Amino acid sequence: MPQFVIERDMPGVGNLGAADLQGASQQSCTVLRQLGPEIQWVHSYVTDDKIYCIYRAPSEDLIRQHADTAGFPANSIKQVRNVIDPTTAE
Repeated sequence: MPQFVIERDMPGVGNLGAADLQGASQQSCTVLRQLGPEIQWVHSYVTDDKIYCIYRAPSEDLIRQHADTAGFPANSIKQVRNVIDPTTAE
């Protein structure tokens, strides 16, 4: 299944506490259950003013539907074409 990186502009998100991040995660998971098993949230990276999320889904449209329904921004959605790491150099 295709994998995507979603960039979410969310000023100040890095200052949110555990309870706020838990609430956002719960909201995301609720919408994921409504959309069905074709879309999966892998994990997210929280920085000062953005969240970068990794999702698996058959299309960008389904990712955008999740963002719209959950009320999260999706400023950029890019399909992952390859994954490299230090072992790629070997």
